[in-house]
Amino acid sequence: MKNILAVLLLVILSVPSFSMTLGQQADSAYNAEMYTKAIDLYNKSIAEEGKSGDLYYNLGNAYFRADKLGKAVVSYERALRIDPTNEDARTNLEFVRGRIQDRPEDDTAFLASIHHSIVSSMTANAWAWTAFIVFVLVMTAVGVYIFSTNVTLRKVSFFGGLVLVFVLLYILIVASDSESLATSHDSAVVVVPSTQLTSAPRASKPGADKVVTIHEGTVVEIVDSVATPDDPVSPMWYNVKINNNTKAWLRASDVERI
Repeated sequence: MKNILAVLLLVILSVPSFSMTLGQQADSAYNAEMYTKAIDLYNKSIAEEGKSGDLYYNLGNAYFRADKLGKAVVSYERALRIDPTNEDARTNLEFVRGRIQDRPEDDTAFLASIHHSIVSSMTANAWAWTAFIVFVLVMTAVGVYIFSTNVTLRKVSFFGGLVLVFVLLYILIVASDSESLATSHDSAVVVVPSTQLTSAPRASKPGADKVVTIHEGTVVEIVDSVATPDDPVSPMWYNVKINNNTKAWLRASDVERI
């Protein structure tokens, strides 16, 4: 009888280990410094249990520990696409970027850079709620202007309402851009140790093409693609921009879309 009770107790105690989610198993593997296993489990969790900012953040940490900087950048970027307020992911992304060999000069216009920072500071839903709140304030200002008999209050509500209308229009633009950013797959990251930018979608020939080498972790913007089924090197090439002034072709297999 005692043996049976001991066996039952052992089974009961072992149940929690089998009921762990894939994400929890991945966390355990990460804490045990089994980073390759953690990467596999995090990816499996994302595929089977759904995407989340925290899972991509943890996956980025595992890739970083496994010295796969390109994959880490992709994961942190995806985490921020889902949850732009994830400051840990943003901090780690900046840290990894500091270790990347290629850091192309940012030639984005000053105002465009500020706009992008604003767009990426919150989710599209958060911006939509902000727009709704501002809309309520606009309607309140209209109501005060129509029904108030106080001249000063009517002036304040009129000019304040005008300002709020412009703020509302800008917030609607920001919300739209935030939604586009979250669903866009035009950006990609180099995930191989190095790749070559060429002037045409084909393997370069010595002395024939202008070749520029870029390294793992470099972010590019995909503007076009072309299938090359007869090319033994790569069946697909991307036309990419490094910044506003640099445009070239590279192998699609050397990058991963965010």
